[in-house]
Amino acid sequence: MRLFSLFLLLVLCCQCAEKKEPEAQDPDVLAQEIHSRVITIDTHDDINVANFTDSVNYTQRLNTQINLPKMEEGGLDVAWLIVYTGQDTLTAEGYQKASENALSKFEAIHRLCEEFAPDQIGLATTSQEVREIHASGRKVAMIGVENAYPMGEDIANFERYYEMGARYVSLAHNGHSQFSDSNTGEADSVWLHNGLSELGKQAVAEMNRLGIMIDLSHPSKEANMQMLELSQAPVIASHSSARALCNHSRNMDDELLMALKENGGVIQTVAFASYLNEEKSAARAEFLTELRKKVADSLDLEWYDRSQFASLTPEQRQAMFANWPRIRAAADELAEQSPDAPPGVDVSDFVDHIDYLVDLIGIDHVGISSDFDGGGGIVGWSDASETLNVTKELVARGYTEEEIAKLWGENLLRVLDDVQAYAQSQK
Repeated sequence: MRLFSLFLLLVLCCQCAEKKEPEAQDPDVLAQEIHSRVITIDTHDDINVANFTDSVNYTQRLNTQINLPKMEEGGLDVAWLIVYTGQDTLTAEGYQKASENALSKFEAIHRLCEEFAPDQIGLATTSQEVREIHASGRKVAMIGVENAYPMGEDIANFERYYEMGARYVSLAHNGHSQFSDSNTGEADSVWLHNGLSELGKQAVAEMNRLGIMIDLSHPSKEANMQMLELSQAPVIASHSSARALCNHSRNMDDELLMALKENGGVIQTVAFASYLNEEKSAARAEFLTELRKKVADSLDLEWYDRSQFASLTPEQRQAMFANWPRIRAAADELAEQSPDAPPGVDVSDFVDHIDYLVDLIGIDHVGISSDFDGGGGIVGWSDASETLNVTKELVARGYTEEEIAKLWGENLLRVLDDVQAYAQSQK
């Protein structure tokens, strides 16, 4: 009888154990749940002021890669809208024209948030404001400045831009500015300052004083190493990837990355095909270029390749920005239907860079950006409506919800807090 009782007890224990074993959760469902809980921040989205009018604006599902309907569809919570100005001559005339361009973009962003869609999107300048606006159910806009060139030689303009909402600034773009050498100097080994100019060094101190994050994306490596040495607060790279995986001058090598870690900063991995996988990107780009030419011709639109940008007139540049989204979208659709299309750089390639960076410098120093409407976008994350796919890939690779939250925005907000705390301590 005792043997029978023991046998029965073992059977019941096994049954209980079987009942308690949890069922494996569907990865896509898990990704969706995590994605809905974390704050998703994209630190680099270019804009065209033509899309910030009372009749055409981001409340509509435009053919731009970023707009409010697409952010809603993809679960993208925060977009850093960019005040970008291309490099021109280091003259008073050049600075004046650039300033007008920059101010028009500041004004456009404010109009969207304050006039056209204040019930859908709010402008944030602190992490607390990000959380408050997000909690209200609205999307969040933040402002980054790509290229300090429009500020001319007046350091006081940093404070002027700060007052208009700028919370990060890069000192150069594609070409040496009055503040800093650009990464583009690697092509011909011609440098203007051998890093930062004296004005650039003053700019670093001024951004620290104000609470503006210093952006390492685009300046030269030497300029970036000097900024890391001079800055008293953490810095960011708003849209760059790992040079060890893709040898492009816009990416950061291991020496620079380790210095960034020591500084306490963050690199925002960018979904820009040619910064992720040059070989795949080149083959796909060649194929798409021909398609885009055909699309432009069929639509009777002016077509210019990005490589021609520096040589274009202001009118041609305006035409390029106006026509690019429509041409790009049509060509991408044709490529998807073509059996001859080379495979594009995709979300897996993107997360390869995240993996590498996390392994090298740690989960606390890596974030995410797209460079949408500025050349960014990859297969699987071609616009804001596909943002969830990034989280799905992170879940598939075993990242926890806490780690995904850090990658999607908590690291960036931590740096912003640190930069602003340092500025406050100096007052």
